[in-house]
Amino acid sequence: MTTAIVVTSINSPNAGLERIARGAHQHGIPFIVVGDTRSPQNFELPGCRFVSLDAQLASRLRFAAVCPLGSYARKNIGYLLAIADGAKIIIETDDDNIPLPAFFEQRVRRVETAVVTEARWLNIYRYFSEVNIWPRGLPLDAVNPPLPPFDQLEVLEVECPIQQGLVDENPDVDAIYRLLLPLPQSFRKDRCIALGRGTWCPFNSQNTTWWAATFPLMYLPAHCSFRMCDIWRALVAQRVAWENGWHILFHGPTVWQDRNEHNLMRDFADEVPGYLHNNCIRHALENTTLLGGVQNLLADLRRCYEVLIKIEIIAADEIVLLDAWTADLESLG
Repeated sequence: MTTAIVVTSINSPNAGLERIARGAHQHGIPFIVVGDTRSPQNFELPGCRFVSLDAQLASRLRFAAVCPLGSYARKNIGYLLAIADGAKIIIETDDDNIPLPAFFEQRVRRVETAVVTEARWLNIYRYFSEVNIWPRGLPLDAVNPPLPPFDQLEVLEVECPIQQGLVDENPDVDAIYRLLLPLPQSFRKDRCIALGRGTWCPFNSQNTTWWAATFPLMYLPAHCSFRMCDIWRALVAQRVAWENGWHILFHGPTVWQDRNEHNLMRDFADEVPGYLHNNCIRHALENTTLLGGVQNLLADLRRCYEVLIKIEIIAADEIVLLDAWTADLESLG
């Protein structure tokens, strides 16, 4: 199946981008890098298709015309361009992730794996590490509760068209972890775990694979906290996935991160809305009636965002962007 890799970056070609481009070229995988206002005007990297702001507008995508500048949500343009080029699988990552050889291996959508189906928040990192570590976006009161023992989990063959790969060295943890606890950390690579209906765990945009059926759910919101945009997308995607009988798969690392410079206190401030509201989002989404079915993905996506707007988690202006995303997807078939 046709696979594409999508990244957004404001940096000149660095080690992460160069390694991704080299591996993508060797494996015949299109690699799209979406630029923004701070991206170099002379960006050049063999094995990569760089899409400048001018090229984004020239694409005539409705979303490109209305998406705010300087927003991580411009990554949505990369998804749409990959879809327009015929991608059936999209792998997304970031420009500070260094791919391991397994990153370029073929993904399998239907997987025989350990499954968790308890109605709860689940600290998935605890299945991959002995360290007390948790994913960004997990409510702090869900970090320490005990997990079902791994060797007692039921093993099933399940559909997993959304798959989150973990990240070694600088994994996706929140600012509280980074300020207080040790890094680097690495995860075991010999486990996969699928989360079924009712089991919540945030996933991110660092190392995530999406199959075509789930492409509408890739939508990254713009009118919210930067550090929560991919986390809240993940919560929406999980809720819609359950209506289609899909599980969310977490697997061992296929990249390691050489993290870009961050202001951790600024990250903390951006993450506060998640600490305060992710439980509220969970309950609001659980109480939202969805239609289900692949043919209703866009309608169910809109219902979820209307709920998040109603409870004042995301600004009402988001609907303009969501409508543009929907129109672009429909025009691409």
